[in-house]
Amino acid sequence: MKRFALAAMLLCTVTGPAVAQLALPDVRGRINPTLGGIEATLPQLSEALGQVEGIARTLSQARLDRLTRLLQRNRQSIERDASGDLARKGELLLLDPAPGSVELAEAAGFTLLSNERLDALEITVVRLASPSGMNLAKAQALLSARLPGATITADTLSFASGGAVAGSGKGRGNAMPPIATPVGVIDGGAGAAVAVAETKGFARGAPRASDHGSAVASLLRHAGVQRIVVADVYGDDPAAGNALAVARALDWLVGKEVRVVSISLVGPANPVVARAVASAQRRGAVIVAAVGNDGPAAPPAYPASYPGVLAVTAVDGRNRALIEAGRALHLDYAAPGADLFATNAAGRRVKVRGTSFATPLVASRVALAMGSNVRARLDAEAIDLGARGADGTYGRGLLCTICRPTR
Repeated sequence: MKRFALAAMLLCTVTGPAVAQLALPDVRGRINPTLGGIEATLPQLSEALGQVEGIARTLSQARLDRLTRLLQRNRQSIERDASGDLARKGELLLLDPAPGSVELAEAAGFTLLSNERLDALEITVVRLASPSGMNLAKAQALLSARLPGATITADTLSFASGGAVAGSGKGRGNAMPPIATPVGVIDGGAGAAVAVAETKGFARGAPRASDHGSAVASLLRHAGVQRIVVADVYGDDPAAGNALAVARALDWLVGKEVRVVSISLVGPANPVVARAVASAQRRGAVIVAAVGNDGPAAPPAYPASYPGVLAVTAVDGRNRALIEAGRALHLDYAAPGADLFATNAAGRRVKVRGTSFATPLVASRVALAMGSNVRARLDAEAIDLGARGADGTYGRGLLCTICRPTR
């Protein structure tokens, strides 16, 4: 806008003879009214921009308030790590430890809880309890000092990126052609009304049917996926959705040769999850993940932000980007994530909204494209919205408009 205004002002200062000498068209009569129109709209544009910024701040604050309330309700299970993120209380993870690392940690007052090998991903994760009375941030600093160069992290938490809104439906919408490629879901459990091939729990009380997990699985089913394999990382554990549970779930799915994985969860960057995702990708898995619903001012969502992960945002029934959609370090595709219906844990059809629900729809198109050049096939199907070409609002285009369950 500044460059345009400057160029326009310069043209307006050129005299008639100078215009003729330069062999330029005399456009001053057209520019002056145009500038006047732009100036007239600037107050409205400024007001609209202020409203958008206000919404972004509101969403960001709502996220912080929600996490604070969760912490206050579950202080026996959750605390903040050195980065301020919520994590499992009193536990640290040591990734692929060097020989002697556990003994050094124990000498510093840490207690070995488990030493676990994720065979399909070829990752070793050691769980350590913090020294008695020491908070998580101090424990991280102590262990990092005792084990320089080691990969140490808190067991950070991830959260669902969508939910039900007012409204209910009766049917399932138009049936889609069957897709034979299995799709894995890392989420809560699915209810009995949603046909899934297999479920395994990776949290206390899991597998346990949840509204969010049921909705995600039902959207996959509606989109034509015949074999859905669910890894429940929530159960009834207040510190569920943790990094180790997600890594274990991914290891299990890869071990079962599931090569498309839908993850409608968002959390902070975590080296254990990052290593698990990278290892799964090397074994041919395509990870599809939501960018979250905490608005554009929220921190980048993970696992959507990891390299190679297909990051998914959402649109409403009029193909408008959801104003609450979060962000990732890259954006690949958009899909319907509002004005659509899914099945909850009780088997009822409910209206849902969020990037959570766009993610399984994109995963279904990935499953259909497996065995070919997946990205090229998705790009060919994607409908370009917004600015021409890939952009930060819709990625490389809108997928799965035909598989939106509207009742």
